[in-house]
Amino acid sequence: MLARIESTAQFIKENTGFDPEVGIILGTGLGGLVNEIDIKHELQYEKIPNFPVSTVEGHSGRLIFGYLGGKKVVAMQGRFHYYEGYDMKEVTFPVRVLKYLGVKNLFVSNASGGVNPDFEIGDLMVIDDHLNFFPEHPLRGRNIKELGTRFPDMSDAYCESHIQKAFEIGKELGYKLQRGIYAGTSGPTFETPAEYKFFHIAGADAVGMSTVPEVIVARHMKLPVFAISIITDLGVPGKIVQVTHEEVQEVAAKAEEKMTAIMSKLIERI
Repeated sequence: MLARIESTAQFIKENTGFDPEVGIILGTGLGGLVNEIDIKHELQYEKIPNFPVSTVEGHSGRLIFGYLGGKKVVAMQGRFHYYEGYDMKEVTFPVRVLKYLGVKNLFVSNASGGVNPDFEIGDLMVIDDHLNFFPEHPLRGRNIKELGTRFPDMSDAYCESHIQKAFEIGKELGYKLQRGIYAGTSGPTFETPAEYKFFHIAGADAVGMSTVPEVIVARHMKLPVFAISIITDLGVPGKIVQVTHEEVQEVAAKAEEKMTAIMSKLIERI
């Protein structure tokens, strides 16, 4: 694993000559943030040794290198999911590579279903904690001490300093931000009404099929994390309707401008 990470990072460095400071993972329907990046290089996933290939509509599948908020960034336009058939080490492999490229902070976005009755479709939720409902843990197996400790502490999975700055920026821009707990599930089905109810009772404010494995691996390597969800549908009694992947993409695209503004200014200020 360590040799694969180092080999992949070396390939990327040799083909871009770029030293990113910030890593960004873009979720479903949220690839438009790259339009704000002053792009210097890009690499298709299929050209990168050891990289998985995204199979989900709304995930373009390329690494973007450039400048955003005055910082050197690398953005994953398209992520990998457990439900695609990858194991957790494959899902999180790109996060390992980002660390070995030199990133000092990780920014993550996703589209998720809201289970908090105070939420509305299109809301932005800054994640401050998570619940892990995936059936496989990304750190299962022999620990590689060069990557991190055997038993990582997760009491500060999401950087409080970044969260506070995000709310300051939201206030400046006049954007309403929610704050809450994200439940990560394997998918690919959207939740049943009973499952939505269960996740809310368990303490979640939103539920989705990504993010948690990536955050765990980032924190294993001591990378500070900021994560934000766009609430694309509601799992609240009386507000539950049938939803499609296309509708999720559409709602995400509409709220993307606000998310992009928040993330760009936050990257500028860290």
